[in-house]
Amino acid sequence: QLQASGGGLAQAGGSLRLACAASGRTFGMYTTAWFRQPPGKEREFVANIIWSSGTTSYADSVKGRFTCSRDRVRNEVYLQMSSLKPEDTAVYYCATSRDYYGTTPKWYAHWGQGTLVTVSS
Repeated sequence: QLQASGGGLAQAGGSLRLACAASGRTFGMYTTAWFRQPPGKEREFVANIIWSSGTTSYADSVKGRFTCSRDRVRNEVYLQMSSLKPEDTAVYYCATSRDYYGTTPKWYAHWGQGTLVTVSS
């Protein structure tokens, strides 16, 4: 199971760090992605990381502001969010895929429960 945490309330320009932990297994064979779903909108890709290589990719909307990383010892994946904007307000989900490295949610088989990020202006 995946457990996302770290959401909360932040002011515009502030920072938050989300964490994704896996219980019962490791991330070692997977790509881990962060998606978000703003109120009333569809789920969208934010970032992902290939565990084995550490290679990351980002949506244009967060590039330069968000950083995805992993901790091999803790077996966790993080999303460091800086320079937050009100439009970053959403429920953030982590998800894993064994064979897919892209941005389409349906190809990620395992999902965490989501953590709410609210950015005030």
